[in-house]
Amino acid sequence: MTELLRVLLPALIAAAVLTEVFRRYALAANLMDAPNRRSSHVLPTPRGGGLAIVSVFLPGLAVLNRMGFLPDNALWALCGAGGVVALIGFWDDHRHVPARWRLLAHFLGAGWGLYWLGGMPPLSFLGHTLDLGWLGHFLGLIYLVWLLNLYNFMDGIDGLAGMETVTACLGGILLLSITAQDHSLALPPALLASAAGGFLVWNFPPAKIFMGDVGSGFLGMVLGLFSLQAAAVSPQFFWSWVILLGLFIVDATWTLCRRFFRGEPVHEAHRSHAYQKASRRFGAHQPVTLAAAAINLGWLMPLALAVGLGKLDGVLGVALAYLPLVFLAIRFKAGEREADR
Repeated sequence: MTELLRVLLPALIAAAVLTEVFRRYALAANLMDAPNRRSSHVLPTPRGGGLAIVSVFLPGLAVLNRMGFLPDNALWALCGAGGVVALIGFWDDHRHVPARWRLLAHFLGAGWGLYWLGGMPPLSFLGHTLDLGWLGHFLGLIYLVWLLNLYNFMDGIDGLAGMETVTACLGGILLLSITAQDHSLALPPALLASAAGGFLVWNFPPAKIFMGDVGSGFLGMVLGLFSLQAAAVSPQFFWSWVILLGLFIVDATWTLCRRFFRGEPVHEAHRSHAYQKASRRFGAHQPVTLAAAAINLGWLMPLALAVGLGKLDGVLGVALAYLPLVFLAIRFKAGEREADR
């Protein structure tokens, strides 16, 4: 335990320090997010602070590997896939990268991660464990790409993406610590939570720096790989992670589906997510970010643990967890045009 604290506590401190370093760099390089009609902020704010999370998490994985707490295949999966996505995000933060090239990099990163983790593991469906073979690998690829992109879509108000990462990882840590025989599986999520917590020192409302694509896509990819890594240990763990990430999955999927069926480009920036409309209704970002944390800890985490402990079927658990989240998306008119109101 003492050795682990020597890794996790410095990770939190290093992420906080590096975020300030990258904030000063962004200010000097004029790497700013200027407010526009599609923004949820009102002041120009430096971006790219998510690089601090990447810069702490990836070396931290190497340390865990050297300490014998992380197998080689997991190291290659997380570093390779996360590194590719972070690199294209860093480039996009500095100069615009066309959507097709970003998407290609996302699929390459997802394919790399799946390869090193051995592909999509068998999943549990209503009491049955199914190995979908090549179809499962394809669906796993789509799942990872969608998760990293929805994380990008949901990174639109102060502190939200960082708070989602910390709370989801806390759920994953608790799940794996209670149920898995090998408690070292909880260490990568603990490391990511530490790095994201350090970033939140500067990103919590009112944010002094934004995460940027370098951080949001990276987090989505890594959390997706965590869910597949856990599912390889026990099939129901996949559904536990899907529940933990439910707030982002439901808001982004509901909103983007409405925009798609209305014929609007889904990759263009907009302000029609439920969390964006909630922040405007309450006139501040902090209440929404704190409410998201409360939902994750008070509603989603207990259901994720119930599924992981075998007290609740995974598919039924996801349906139960998502039902009030869909209600919230409808309540806040997620996906509606501003003019529609």
